[in-house]
Amino acid sequence: AASAAGHAAAPTAAAHAVPAARQIGGAILGARAASAARPAVCYRQSGDDNVLIEFGEPVLELALRFRVQALLERLEAAQLPGILDLTPGVRSLQVHFDCRRMPREQLLAALIDLEEALPSVDDIEVDSRVVHLPLSWDDPATRLAIERYTQSVRADAPWCPSNIEFIRRINGLDSIEEVQRIVFEASYLVMGLGDVYLGAPVATPLDPRHRLVTTKYNPARTWTPENAVGIGGAYLCVYGMQGPGGYQFVGRTVQMWNRYHATREFSGGRHWLLRFFDQLRFHPVSAAQLLRLREDFPYGKAQLTIEPARLRLRDYRQFLSEHATSIAAFKARQQAAFEAERERWRSLPDRDALAASGAADTATAGAATAALAPGESPVSAPVSGSVWEWSVKVGDRIERGATLVILEAMKMEIAVQAQFGGTVTRLCCRRGQSVAAGEPLLVLRP
Repeated sequence: AASAAGHAAAPTAAAHAVPAARQIGGAILGARAASAARPAVCYRQSGDDNVLIEFGEPVLELALRFRVQALLERLEAAQLPGILDLTPGVRSLQVHFDCRRMPREQLLAALIDLEEALPSVDDIEVDSRVVHLPLSWDDPATRLAIERYTQSVRADAPWCPSNIEFIRRINGLDSIEEVQRIVFEASYLVMGLGDVYLGAPVATPLDPRHRLVTTKYNPARTWTPENAVGIGGAYLCVYGMQGPGGYQFVGRTVQMWNRYHATREFSGGRHWLLRFFDQLRFHPVSAAQLLRLREDFPYGKAQLTIEPARLRLRDYRQFLSEHATSIAAFKARQQAAFEAERERWRSLPDRDALAASGAADTATAGAATAALAPGESPVSAPVSGSVWEWSVKVGDRIERGATLVILEAMKMEIAVQAQFGGTVTRLCCRRGQSVAAGEPLLVLRP
């Protein structure tokens, strides 16, 4: 809403109408409406020392990313004083500047001049590379992440137990093999880097018929293996490091980031593998092969096939025009499947009712520990979380310091250890159950 209001009320770029310093307060610094040859552009205040330039509407359109890149290259060539950093997005460019060296009003006027001098988007060309990446399809590490999520976060999620089956269903495809075929045939264009830490690409297929769409995990995963490959919305991402996440898994590949070693792929002081406008093409490897590649790749003992290429927007638009009928048919089928999947979700059990049921289980477990036998002592949860894994069972004799149970909380695994030796007489909750801080987990007899 703010964007729409800003476009309506903002001054035109041609007039170079820029608020005086004493009038600072609005988010919109300047704007220009779209024309036949140029997309709309909006200049926004972004914190104290950034200007955010947005092109067009919030839709996936390759022409907008081309224009962002063209402006970035013009700014780099202009070498304006005071510019500290340039961060491109899918349809935006953030300009970080030092106002002591270049006042904001002067920077904004320069940005408008440079943007107006850009050629028509049809005439824009960019350097590209075709990067061939190994992909372990439905890798064991990604299956483990799904298992953890099912156990400790949300067992009834529509994307469990198989993310790939979910991708098939929500895109209206006939088989999992068809999902696999599309992923391995697609050429994924890198439109952004660092999306999920450490050089992680956000990429989308050049051919819209390869553009699989999904929802993201909700709630998000608490753990994702390093370099898992997933799809969220219409974008593909390779996770740069292990951590939380929400993209639907298709497999796993080699490292996107190399912290310690310079190799052919990681050279010139670059710790990241990929560049803007790289085209990612996957080829299948087994899980065992991928483990060997992952061990060798950071040391330069394994290398990727990388081919130079060139992208021209006019050629790409001609491709879209030639295949418009089949692209439209694919999108219509995909949208119908997406709507059918959403309707199916509405028939699933009420998650609030399930949560209430879990609360009842917790209350029952707490009541069971209310009457302790003489000499028994409860071991309580140090934090709120869920029971990830039991390390003991009833009847076990344990020593002081032994791990009793592992909780998952705040995207971490927390080991609960025995403060004294004894015998386990009772487990007060089940694996996967949510527990509150201070709630009894088990009972020991010293």
